[in-house]
Amino acid sequence: MDVQNYMTSEVVTVPEDMKVLEALDIMKEHNFHRLPIVRDGRMVGLVTEEIVQENSPSTATSLSIHEMNYLLTKTTVGDIMQTKVTTIGAADLLEEAAEKMLEEEVGVLPVVEDKDKIIGIITDKDLFRAFIDVMGYNNKGSRIVIDIPEDHPGILEDITNILAEEKVSINQIAVYRNEDVTQIVLQMDSSNTSEIKEVLTREGYTVSSATSKERKE
Repeated sequence: MDVQNYMTSEVVTVPEDMKVLEALDIMKEHNFHRLPIVRDGRMVGLVTEEIVQENSPSTATSLSIHEMNYLLTKTTVGDIMQTKVTTIGAADLLEEAAEKMLEEEVGVLPVVEDKDKIIGIITDKDLFRAFIDVMGYNNKGSRIVIDIPEDHPGILEDITNILAEEKVSINQIAVYRNEDVTQIVLQMDSSNTSEIKEVLTREGYTVSSATSKERKE
């Protein structure tokens, strides 16, 4: 899946001459923790709650609340913005977005095109949502986990053929290779979980988990 499938396309941006206090009000209003900063339609930086805190007077100083608010109303987001911002393209894979977030230790990536024209934003929460969708966790049906002690070619084909003979459709499939065992996770639309487990067990497979659930709305 691509970034564009899960990014937020309606992005709230602010100009670099906006006062920090006003930017904080916008974050609070929309429940955001960061705001892209634009100039002539192009992103030039990013301001976050953390950046604001880092540039605010310490509570250990003798400044009063009035004085602190005064400084925040005089300081612009352009004065404190982060100018080196990691971005991603709309057509890039979600895996690439996840890797960039991990490498850069950030929770958000502005989505840009044509020389920093911002067209969206994707966060770590969007990636969590994508993972849940890919695994079919909220779908109605059966979820089967098969342990394979010795992996070899043809196992997936064999399992799919067994389920096809039982007229069971596979919605999602994932393979996790650990050091001592390979796990195959199957999400199926059938609610006959015990019967599916029995068939696979009869064919010599070890089913370590078999659950069923109703679709989550």
